Amino acid sequence: MHGQEEDIALIQMVLQGTQSAYARLVVRYQSYVFSLALKYVNDRELAEELTQDVFIKAYRSLADFKGTSKFSTWLYTITHNTCLSHLRKKGSDTVYPGDEYLASFAEQSGHALQPGTLFEQKMQQQMLDHALRLLPIADGEIVTLFYLAEQSVEEIGLITGLSASNVKVKLFRARAKLKEIMETRFSRELIR
Repeated sequence: MHGQEEDIALIQMVLQGTQSAYARLVVRYQSYVFSLALKYVNDRELAEELTQDVFIKAYRSLADFKGTSKFSTWLYTITHNTCLSHLRKKGSDTVYPGDEYLASFAEQSGHALQPGTLFEQKMQQQMLDHALRLLPIADGEIVTLFYLAEQSVEEIGLITGLSASNVKVKLFRARAKLKEIMETRFSRELIR
């Protein structure tokens, strides 16, 4: 990403009336927000709409950015909340992380997913999506923030309002629940 100081300078310019500075922030972070939104909704057109919504919300709330976290973390929070809000309206109470999460979960849980064809990989992704839907929403959010958005424990704390130690505990418990769900429901598909 870009330097925090440069982002803060652009934000100050926007707050002083230089609208072109916001356009520079949008260009700088557009692909970041779009790729996050796409992982939540898995639909390019919808991800584009959500990306626009995020930047509109960010613009309206720019005066609230205090600079205590990175601008990208603050923007991620808006993206996260916007996407979750959309998913809840559509009746979904979880997010859909990408394939990198699947590999990361398998590695950290001590399992390897059976190698195979593209079809098998899609089936594995569906298993993980199903398991994530079975988690309580708060657990799914913590797991998603850590693996999907690659946010640090401290950044997750800023986003969720939890302490870093509380985030670590919740992440540990959520991974354990997810592992249990995967082992219980998909034991034949997992190998040790």
